[in-house]
Amino acid sequence: MAALHPAQGALAQPAVSGQGDNALFTDPRPEERGWKGLARLLEALEPGVDTSIPLTPSQITDRISLMLDQGRAAEALEIIEKRKAQYAASPDPLGNDVQLMFLNARALAALGRHDEAISAYRDMTTKYPELPEPWNNLAAEYVKTGRLEMARQALDMALQANPEYRDARANLGRVQMLLAEESFRAAGLTGR
Repeated sequence: MAALHPAQGALAQPAVSGQGDNALFTDPRPEERGWKGLARLLEALEPGVDTSIPLTPSQITDRISLMLDQGRAAEALEIIEKRKAQYAASPDPLGNDVQLMFLNARALAALGRHDEAISAYRDMTTKYPELPEPWNNLAAEYVKTGRLEMARQALDMALQANPEYRDARANLGRVQMLLAEESFRAAGLTGR
């Protein structure tokens, strides 16, 4: 079965209070580049209290996306769950973090939890039908579970949302080929 190309790009995300963001990740922050002499001087002047700047929502989702790209889906899913808990505890959440929803579905797919990934992508396509990436990734999950006609329909929706979306167009071609092969097999015409 041909593999489809799921989307991995960034989607819009709201700003949420950064308190506790540093508790999301157990690995150290990536080293910031700059002048080492100045960095050592500033380190010597560092106050005894925590004055770290909380991670922005964009930095959080970038790190989660990097973890997924590195094959660390289980760890990424744990962080996503922690982030969801932070949103739930926030007194004034500003909308939904669409990027976090997308990364959650990607993590579920990477862990082979296809039914949960399908559910997450379907939720996104219901709430944000104008975004082609969830439709495209929903199609990829449908192909993995053998639901080719549903994959074709999802890709049609992705292309309605963005007719110029190249991944969806290429994936639609692959799904149409798989559907044609299925039709030939059903007709008993393979191998002739």
